[in-house]
Amino acid sequence: MTDAILLRNGKIFDGKNMLDGVHSVLIENGKISQIGNDDIFIGFMGQSHDVSGKTILPGLVDCHVHLCYTASGDPRADGEKMGHSEFTLTALKNAQATLCGGVTAVRDCGGRDFMEFGVRDAINRGEFDGPTIYASGKIICMTGGHGHVHARVADGVEEVRKAVREQVLAGADLIKIMATGGVMSPGVDPRDAHYTAEELAVGVKEAHGLRKRTASHAQGTEGILNAVHAGIDSIEHGIFLTQECIDKMLAAGTYVVPTFAALHNILANADNNDGHKIPNFMIEKCQQVTEAHKASMKLFYEAGGKIAMGTDAGTPHNRHGKNAEELRFMCANGMSQVDTMRMSTFNGADLMGLENHGLIAVNYVADILVVNGDPSHDIEMLADKNNHTLVIKAGKII
Repeated sequence: MTDAILLRNGKIFDGKNMLDGVHSVLIENGKISQIGNDDIFIGFMGQSHDVSGKTILPGLVDCHVHLCYTASGDPRADGEKMGHSEFTLTALKNAQATLCGGVTAVRDCGGRDFMEFGVRDAINRGEFDGPTIYASGKIICMTGGHGHVHARVADGVEEVRKAVREQVLAGADLIKIMATGGVMSPGVDPRDAHYTAEELAVGVKEAHGLRKRTASHAQGTEGILNAVHAGIDSIEHGIFLTQECIDKMLAAGTYVVPTFAALHNILANADNNDGHKIPNFMIEKCQQVTEAHKASMKLFYEAGGKIAMGTDAGTPHNRHGKNAEELRFMCANGMSQVDTMRMSTFNGADLMGLENHGLIAVNYVADILVVNGDPSHDIEMLADKNNHTLVIKAGKII
């Protein structure tokens, strides 16, 4: 079994719970083939790693990244100076940094003219190492809406329907529709609804009819409700949740992807003058919405809502490869360590629709992260990538 890898005597977080005792995990042909006490592997002749005192868990899943974004103080200004080849190389570099940071699957929630699709496809073909990438293509927004500079602008139900079809034709894995204003676009307010309920309903129905999942940038209350009523699969950010929003999302099984890192990194670097300075309008809007965001996520979590980890990596000072830091912010906002681990592994794979991913279980793809200690007791073992000791993607040690 020269192509096999055996991880010996580690604790296991299987994607849902910490297992009792210590176990060894055998990887063959890119999948987990056996889990058990180490004595059943006596005589094993392949590559083995003693992971005593460490924890084996599924690779992290980040459900909200932007691989074409540079994570400088002003990624939008960077993008105005970049050509297609530079965007493509940036996306590849960011994807590889993400994988090295313990993240084995991502949703790209808005790229540049489908340039990230080539990176996705090359990684899937095995030409480059990188995480599994599901990409939305162009975000869909109204005239003057959040992200309109690089979006597919569509107004009215028939234009929204056509815009969804265009993304699918181009090769999108999911559809992202902008239900509200946002922080990073000048002249828009995160509280404002940017599509009517009818426009959102048509977009979601069309996407689902073409077997594509959906995500909605939705920060203000009215826009969140419009998206939930439309049947959206996930609300991105969810800043101004009310009890009505929460009740309807619980009933529908709607996921929230909080992206704490996005607001945190803007406010933490407000005075950072390295490279492009963060535009003042972004800082001011972050200051206005941060506490509401924390309160909304706390209420949704305490109500038992479905949450998947996402970072918005690529936004100001929100660096690809440091995605795991999101777990620190989730715990700081009252989420338990085991729950954040579940949200960052099994839940993420579930939201993406990644079959046979997100669990340490027999016949599941061997996307695995090994970390020092026990992150169910100390989340820094997972949030700080200096504590990561092995990243394995589809059975290959990265």
